Amino acid sequence: QVQLEESGGGLVQTGGSLRLSCVASGRTLGPHAMGWFRQAPGKEREFVAAISWTGGNTYYADSVKGRFTISRGNAENTIILQLNSLKPEDTAVYYCAADSGRFQTATMTPSEYDYWGQGTQVTVSS
Repeated sequence: QVQLEESGGGLVQTGGSLRLSCVASGRTLGPHAMGWFRQAPGKEREFVAAISWTGGNTYYADSVKGRFTISRGNAENTIILQLNSLKPEDTAVYYCAADSGRFQTATMTPSEYDYWGQGTQVTVSS
């Protein structure tokens, strides 16, 4: 079994920054893509960012492009999401996900991801 654990959420003011981390543990995944999604109350889960196994390919939702950065962490099976210039509309639970069927690229489609974390709350006050 694979477990994903997110950390780094919190409450910030508009314009502030947060750094989210996600660590995969348990059964060895092998090369895999990873992504971040978010879900606000009353809304569907939406794609935020994704990264290929080597980190050479990254993908972003238009709404976060230029403000958020996804990267592979120094530790194996770790990804980071740096959130800058946060807006109230960024408020949501942020989920980390792993796609064991893809590694050279990454997808924006939630159903393609095999494993999910429990989520971490990000709240941006106006």
